[in-house]
Amino acid sequence: MSCYEIIDARFGELIDPVAFLETIHTGNRWAEGPVYFADHRSLVWSDIPNDRILRWDEETGAVSLFRGNIANPNGNTRDREGRLVTCMQGERRVVRTEWDGSVTVLADAFDGKRLNSPNDVVVKSDGSIWFTDPNYGIISDYVGRRSLQEQPGCRVYRIEPLSGKVTVVADDFSMPNGLAFSADERQLYVSDSGFLTDCNAPHHVRLFDVEGEKLINSRVFAEISPGIPDGFRIDATGNLWISAWDGVHCHTPDGELIGKIQVPEMVANLTFGGPRNNRLFITATTSVYAVFLNVRGLKYPFGK
Repeated sequence: MSCYEIIDARFGELIDPVAFLETIHTGNRWAEGPVYFADHRSLVWSDIPNDRILRWDEETGAVSLFRGNIANPNGNTRDREGRLVTCMQGERRVVRTEWDGSVTVLADAFDGKRLNSPNDVVVKSDGSIWFTDPNYGIISDYVGRRSLQEQPGCRVYRIEPLSGKVTVVADDFSMPNGLAFSADERQLYVSDSGFLTDCNAPHHVRLFDVEGEKLINSRVFAEISPGIPDGFRIDATGNLWISAWDGVHCHTPDGELIGKIQVPEMVANLTFGGPRNNRLFITATTSVYAVFLNVRGLKYPFGK
């Protein structure tokens, strides 16, 4: 049975009709934050309620514990040197894993107050780190540690690469979530998943122009339904592959929905990987899925 829903013929050019959705691992409580390591052909992802990051070896199919007992990790990415950068919901911080295995805290506060619960993160080519900070991890003991919110809102932040200074780049979100730069880094997409906890809140992806260290000209790129947009990725032709409750939605650079990959569980995030960067890895509740596409992912540093 096909896993594809073709809404527009253009979607047919992006998929391989004989490729199917594979389950590469199951047994998570809430799988999130996949990142592909092209240099050793593996995928790592977070299992938030289980306080762990897992690793899947593409050569053998074996799954192992990458790191455990680490306070509800969520989004992951790699920096310009290939080091793992992780949003630690439970510890309310963004951290970097160094080559020797030690951990460096990159951000845990703004204006003298603790962050909410960093959710997802991207690294720009200049080395700056951009991350979202909703409050999911402090309103629940399941995916975080229930505690008081110290920040006045849920924002998007930027970490200066040299000084480490943290600044606010967007402060008008309900629940900022996934984010990704366009190929030329002149635009930044950010999802708002506020609908998850408030049926009157947004469930869309917004698009900003990037002007130096600032975001300007905000507009809604696409509404996502059913459910919410969480994490997403961009392919080499500029299409956005966006997580939703019924699978992965593919939107053109103009925001038009042209097709879906149907997934049997609610999707949280996804990333491109594989030797040709044409394999889409999908984290969806208890399981991690993968499907080969007829398009390659936008080539970020180290295959992210």
